[in-house]
Amino acid sequence: MRGNGPAKADAPRVDRFEPARAKGNRLYDRLRADILAARLRPGETLSETRLAEQHGISRTPVREVVQRLAQDGLIRVVPQVGTFVAPINLSAVIDSQFIREALECHAVRHAADRITALQVRALQRQLTEQARRVAASDHAGFFTLDERMHQTIATIAGHAAVWDLIASVKAQLDRVRHLSLEDDDWLTMIFHQHGDIVARLGAHDAAGAEHAMQRHLRTAFAAIDRIATRHADFFETAPHPRREVA
Repeated sequence: MRGNGPAKADAPRVDRFEPARAKGNRLYDRLRADILAARLRPGETLSETRLAEQHGISRTPVREVVQRLAQDGLIRVVPQVGTFVAPINLSAVIDSQFIREALECHAVRHAADRITALQVRALQRQLTEQARRVAASDHAGFFTLDERMHQTIATIAGHAAVWDLIASVKAQLDRVRHLSLEDDDWLTMIFHQHGDIVARLGAHDAAGAEHAMQRHLRTAFAAIDRIATRHADFFETAPHPRREVA
């Protein structure tokens, strides 16, 4: 995100007594989070030697971390050339978007039928906090609150575990979402869409809530087109324009 330099810029504290496996797991978690949050961008080079030095780990566990991230589709290893942050896989984005839309649009209808006045007020408090993040251009903070709101809606619908399923398949989609939120106008638009969803939930308007949720989730496709205009190399294949929801 803007204002946050790449993770490699601030070397972590190294605990020389920490087991190598624990250090490897911590490095994996850190690099994965940095790639998903766009602190490490598609095409950026990763040096196994530098990572080993920064984290106080030998090259072997670092290589294992790189292999795990490559299996996740987040890193690309080119023999005799180097290791790079992988471009965004559009097929994976589309698949995770399909899963998310199918599950969340169904869940928001249930939420509209079940929601209580107390739960509406809780969502409104979340909107208030989101507004503060928008005003501060705190993109990372807003993303965290965005996740919390969608999780809350799934819980209100009586399907808390559905959010865990969604979260497990949306890594490539999250890369697009993080990049899109770097634009303050886009951040404001997403915030207003959240307000529309909450208003329809508060009115127990199941059909309206579903439509608002569908429009909200499909903004990811518009974001892909906008990001690709500036950074076509961020994507594995050239994006195709997608139909907007009426």
